[in-house]
Amino acid sequence: MKRLIYVAGAISILGITSCSKSLDVDPTSVITTGSFWKSEDDARGALYGMYVDFRATSEAIFMTGDQRSEIYEGGVYGGGTYTLHTNSMTPDVPGHPNWSGYYKTINSANLILKYVSQIKFASTAEQNQILAEAYAVRAFLYFTMSKTWGDLIIRTEPIESADPAVTIKERSPKAEVFTLIKSDIEQALQLFPDNGFRDQRGAWSKAGVNALKADVFLWTAKTMGGGEADLQTALAACEAVRTADVGLLTSFADIFKYNNKGNREVITSIRFNDLEGGNYFWHMWIIGSAVPSNISEEAKALLLPVGGGQGLMVATKLVRDQFAEDDARRAASFFEIYTYDGNGDSTYYTNVSLKGSGVIVGGNRVFSSDVILYRYADVLLMQAEAKNALGQDPSDEINEVRKRAYGAAFENHRFISGSRESNDEAILKERLLELMYEGKRWWDLLRFDKAFELVPTLQAQSGKDYLKLFPIANSVLSVEPKVRQNPGYETTD
Repeated sequence: MKRLIYVAGAISILGITSCSKSLDVDPTSVITTGSFWKSEDDARGALYGMYVDFRATSEAIFMTGDQRSEIYEGGVYGGGTYTLHTNSMTPDVPGHPNWSGYYKTINSANLILKYVSQIKFASTAEQNQILAEAYAVRAFLYFTMSKTWGDLIIRTEPIESADPAVTIKERSPKAEVFTLIKSDIEQALQLFPDNGFRDQRGAWSKAGVNALKADVFLWTAKTMGGGEADLQTALAACEAVRTADVGLLTSFADIFKYNNKGNREVITSIRFNDLEGGNYFWHMWIIGSAVPSNISEEAKALLLPVGGGQGLMVATKLVRDQFAEDDARRAASFFEIYTYDGNGDSTYYTNVSLKGSGVIVGGNRVFSSDVILYRYADVLLMQAEAKNALGQDPSDEINEVRKRAYGAAFENHRFISGSRESNDEAILKERLLELMYEGKRWWDLLRFDKAFELVPTLQAQSGKDYLKLFPIANSVLSVEPKVRQNPGYETTD
């Protein structure tokens, strides 16, 4: 496949300042109607380029979806990545990536959606597959962005000139954003030629979009007044996922093994290979200079070689202690490191994430595990959530997840349905234990309306609902003259 490199013209995408002379120059691009968009190979190359851009957003997806939760605290070095785990973001120090990377990827999708339909394909099914994947990426990113910032600039056409009428826009209300998201989902579902998977499940599929659909409609049902109708839609989308070739693996740890990428539990993931950058899990490993000499042999075997670990973020004791000792997910999710004195007495030192820990290449740990966006256990628990909100019994789905987690000890942990409130509590905790580190927790806390109750750094800020959104970075506002700061984060000179 061709690798496409282009420069997009949107101010949001480029992040160029308003005083830059480059604003007076039409953007340069190798993707033009004159030199590109002629053949099927051009379309495939554009699709590859979109996924390269999409991979570049994976850390931002994790940061906004997980780091504000109760899972994280500072590691051996530093106080953590940016300020998200302290919930002390400001427009000057937003603690997260701005939205330019998202819009860059959306622009890649918009180019595909505009031009691929004009190319003559030998197979209409392949053409539709490419279009479907572009709709899927655009829907997923707008969903992620709106959960993060609320109202958004809506761009459905590619940026192909520096015309201010195109590049400088106001935000649209989030209701309009979600209308687009839901429309893109339906377009994708209609275009996918079959219910299969390709590229080791590192590309969007019909099953992946149905998982996204369940996620979106759960969100709108519970945070935007969508009510029973949206819950029913979410439930039906979960059922649709189950018609694909998906299922729980017997071993929880096997889901995340490097040599088991694209396994049957994975529905959608972002692909990583050696020399393609590292995934976000390197933040949760340990830097070489921080590895003590007086640790156990088991720890040495795991930690050495250490590779490019950063050692900035680790799992909190609050969360680690919520795993039962007989829960297989505990030993497969994190590893606690202890130092030992001359008497053999141990002292807790730190911990590392075992999900996404990559592979050893040439004596170094390379963090090139795929980033899983949706997997089957996630869908089962979304199904349980929708059923419980509709007054139905969520026991089957919860127990399907728990059977693997507890194995022979399952009967000691069998879920029995109770009140809607107690069921919700159980589902939210099950999602924590199952999906820790997978970029889900902050959104789960918002959907269940538990962020101010369960996140220690938010407990003293109850009532400050504006904190549910992120501030828009001043670096973005400086180049987006029609965008206004989110309420609660405004600053005065």
